[in-house]
Amino acid sequence: MKESFHINWVAKPILLLFICAGQLASCTGKKRGNQDMELQEIPATGLAGDQLAQIHCASCHLYVEPALLPKSSWANDVLPAMGHRLGIHRDKMQYDSLFDSRGGELVKKANVFPENPLLAQEDWEKIIDYYLGNAPDTLLPTKRQAKPKMGLKHFTYKEPTFSQTPALTTMVKLLPQNNGVVFADGKRNINSLSFLTSNLDRDHVMGVKLSPVNYREKGDTLYLTTVGKSIFPHDSPEGMLQKIYKTGGSKIYNASKTILDSLTRPVHVAYGNLNNNGLEDIVVCEYGNETGELVWFLNKGGDQYERQVLNNRPGAITAIIKDMNGDGLQDVMALIAQGDEGVFYYENQGNGSFEENRLLSFLPLNGSQYMELADFNDDGLDDILYVCGDNADKTPILKPYHGVYIFLNQGGLDFHQSFFYPLNGAYKAIPRDYDLDGDLDIAAISFFPDYYRSPEESFIYLENTGGMEFEDFSFPQATNGRWIVMDAEDMDADGDIDLALGSFVYFTAMGDTTGLGKKWLTKGPSVVVLENTVR
Repeated sequence: MKESFHINWVAKPILLLFICAGQLASCTGKKRGNQDMELQEIPATGLAGDQLAQIHCASCHLYVEPALLPKSSWANDVLPAMGHRLGIHRDKMQYDSLFDSRGGELVKKANVFPENPLLAQEDWEKIIDYYLGNAPDTLLPTKRQAKPKMGLKHFTYKEPTFSQTPALTTMVKLLPQNNGVVFADGKRNINSLSFLTSNLDRDHVMGVKLSPVNYREKGDTLYLTTVGKSIFPHDSPEGMLQKIYKTGGSKIYNASKTILDSLTRPVHVAYGNLNNNGLEDIVVCEYGNETGELVWFLNKGGDQYERQVLNNRPGAITAIIKDMNGDGLQDVMALIAQGDEGVFYYENQGNGSFEENRLLSFLPLNGSQYMELADFNDDGLDDILYVCGDNADKTPILKPYHGVYIFLNQGGLDFHQSFFYPLNGAYKAIPRDYDLDGDLDIAAISFFPDYYRSPEESFIYLENTGGMEFEDFSFPQATNGRWIVMDAEDMDADGDIDLALGSFVYFTAMGDTTGLGKKWLTKGPSVVVLENTVR
């Protein structure tokens, strides 16, 4: 089965391969939104196909070479989809089908898909001919020198008896406060939070209205971010952040208050004091689908917040609040994962405003998924751990550039790639000193591994051996679930970091000839725990 969804707290490359509609309209001299513009009114440029592709592509994101996708992907999926963004539609019915019932009017208003063509048909055909004439028939998969070693010497595999079968886990969190685990299940209209004890037995299940994607406990209060009625792509502003608490002497959460609403598919939330007033502000990655924004909410006190936009493009997937330049003000680092992918630095100006600086740029094919800041070379500077591998949507094929990257900080927020571990369909990686030897190791999961050749790469443990070298391991039960979320905490308060993995098995994995998919759907776990045994 071809997989055509993406989960973006989690996410996907919607490949804006050529240009944003508004930018193209200005290039052609036509005003955006002019509904009277006809195809024959736009003169051909006389440029060659490669020139047109580079001009249009680079105006919105990094240029994508034909060799990075096979010919079939360009012809059947990517180029037709890009035509829609340039106002090239076969008929009116096809144009109308681009706007679904959930948020479709917002997408139409944003002019993501112009109703009328924005370039000459002759130029568009040159672009098509250029890509189809230069793309390979197939894209060779990544070949490692050797498969990862089997067995995790510092972890014990534990699987709960309780599961929300079939597992649609949208979030997992280890709870050091009570030595337990909580996970969210995102089945439509029956979303829930399941709490497990330290022995991984069922404690209680709390029903929620919308699909949870971010869980944070602060004291006796839970802050729960929900993505909407469905975890699948949409532009409907139905996401929210709730404050959940206990009343009447209850031992479980039984009351709630919405503090942020009308969020467009929020997938990640960060908390911090951005204006040094003693109140905690909130940064929200409203990933959306065709629309979305990176926003911060100024805490006005009394659970009142004022919305401020940092980036008005869709695709924000990770945000980190930290003072990056040592000026005493908290800045924002963000990973944008939609079309114009990259790492952005929002420098706090101290007056309620932020200056945007792009630190890294990535291809729209990368499917950026996650990033963390960590000092890998012990020089006192924050480096960037970057993960890319979302392989849903238009191009569900193995890509040799998917995996785990480390960009070392050279000083002055100048980052250079120093490490790459190829990992098909990589979704998340968490750097910690798991073996307590003084350096950072990496635990990584893949939602789109190579199930035909290397199904065990759904989980990879990279043990730091020094000098930016890592030794890779997996474990026999790695194929027991399809891991989409992961958390790392000292769950049992013994001084080492444990891991929890969450499984999502809505679809049978493409390329899986092992029968794993059927097993997951009938008896696969929602979550598993890898208990660290160093201490």
